Amino acid sequence: MTAATHSTLFPRVPDSADAVLEGLDPEQRAVATALHGPVCVLAGAGTGKTRAITHRIAYGVRAGILQPSSVLAVTFTNRAAGEMRGRLRQLGAVGVQARTFHSAALRQLQYFWPKAVGGSLPRLVDRKIQLVADAAAACRIRLDRGELRDVTAEIEWSKVTQTVPADYTAAAAKADRETPRDPAEIAQLYTAYEELKRERSVIDFEDVLLLTVAVLQDRPDIAEQVRAQYQHFVVDEYQDVSPLQQRLLELWLGDRENLCVVGDASQTIYSFTGATPDHLLDFRVRHPGATVVKLVRDYRSTPQVVRLANGLLAQAKGRAADHRLELVSQRPAGPEPVFTEYTDEPAEAEGAARRIRELIDAGVPASEIAVLFRTNSQSETYEQALADAGVPYQLRGAERFFDRPEVRNAITALRAAARFGGNDALLDDAPDLPSQVRAVLSGKGWTPQPPAGSGAVRESWESLAALVHLAQDFAAARAGATLADLVVELDERAGAQHAPTVQGVTLASLHAAKGLEWDVVFLVGVAEGMMPITYAKTDEQIEEERRLLYVGVTRAREHLHLSWALARSPGGRANRRPSRFLTGLR
Repeated sequence: MTAATHSTLFPRVPDSADAVLEGLDPEQRAVATALHGPVCVLAGAGTGKTRAITHRIAYGVRAGILQPSSVLAVTFTNRAAGEMRGRLRQLGAVGVQARTFHSAALRQLQYFWPKAVGGSLPRLVDRKIQLVADAAAACRIRLDRGELRDVTAEIEWSKVTQTVPADYTAAAAKADRETPRDPAEIAQLYTAYEELKRERSVIDFEDVLLLTVAVLQDRPDIAEQVRAQYQHFVVDEYQDVSPLQQRLLELWLGDRENLCVVGDASQTIYSFTGATPDHLLDFRVRHPGATVVKLVRDYRSTPQVVRLANGLLAQAKGRAADHRLELVSQRPAGPEPVFTEYTDEPAEAEGAARRIRELIDAGVPASEIAVLFRTNSQSETYEQALADAGVPYQLRGAERFFDRPEVRNAITALRAAARFGGNDALLDDAPDLPSQVRAVLSGKGWTPQPPAGSGAVRESWESLAALVHLAQDFAAARAGATLADLVVELDERAGAQHAPTVQGVTLASLHAAKGLEWDVVFLVGVAEGMMPITYAKTDEQIEEERRLLYVGVTRAREHLHLSWALARSPGGRANRRPSRFLTGLR
């Protein structure tokens, strides 16, 4: 949580519409009270944008201006949608739909498919990669694992930019795509992939949006039904919308203008997936009468971190740079960012692990520390270094929390204990909710002290410990809460993939770190060839790499460490140099 949103995990519901506005700064309040017509919120990192838009919806609902069931708030991840739903519930705005573009479209598609097409909706495939492999086999094209992944990404990009197989070669050339194979070959694979889907009666993730767009375009009666249901739209992370998502949004809106978008062009880091900040930057062109509010008060980071972030963007070029926001820190002064040069990568990893060990020994919770890198392949060196230093860690972007076997088993055990209640001998000596949870989970491998070492046993313990901590927070916020209440909370979080904090250092790529924050951030591998990455050639690609580093810097609340290594391995040639992005900033 940012300082702007900091509160207990489960705060009290405000008792009136005006109470919803309490504690907002003037710009956040301007967002919350702008309830009519098109609204564009340009929100810098750490400025409390989620707080502003959730209070806007809640204020509208509590003041009787918005009907909860007529509001659709869309964002990009299940986690963000889950957080938004949770905050709206805490503000007393129950019944508002907060979903990802895909889940909102899928619901509409499932509902209208029998009427629009007949029969039931084809099966949705979770992962394309097997279908792409089968398409390659049908075309007699050999793809290794890396190529399979890259070709799959090209197919996804084609679909979100609404490019059909016949147009792929021209579109890839126009967009300056670095294609993993000859473009004509990818077009052939894309064609075979689409044919296979038709033969097997399956659809993929992008088809959900494409088919919803097709139904709303072809059936004005269905489009009217959707527009009658949803009168008011809020779009978070608007700099990340693809042309396909923008088209769907336009069809939902029709000729109305009850739209609020929130974004920051300086955090556009997904253009390789088809995302573009153009829709955000052109919002006032499309909606000339739009209310525009800029959020620049940064509640997350110290003035020292903010100065570095602003300095990074001051050197940026291009369209997004022309619209950059100069952040103003609202926090007390903190330590200066630390820049460290190492002889080689293992030395860099050991240096970071040693410093992290010192921070933990000094009382910094492991869950408030992150190590961020440019590519996932860098994580292994840091996993090893942290394990050697006896530091617990979790890999972000690995298996989702609620999908882990130990978490599923734990929730099943808690549900059984809640059902049997007073008849469960396990709970005889457990007078309150936290002690009941500890009693149940001790039968599943939780112990008051963590097991020695790293690996699967330690990871399993960390997951159970996260559930124990969540139960303590839940009980502290809700007097008299029962085990059954906690199980309901866990089920809701599982549905939204809203995981509790695991007590370990986070290892994550810069892309996976977007939307998150920590007290201490280690940005590692900040060297030429990695930041910017070797294959970033055009000015636009270089600028996106700069924005990626900016996102990394703005994840830090207080302590920021940037490091690079002169050689890859011990004894190797010291021919690397620090990233050009740091020139003039060290």
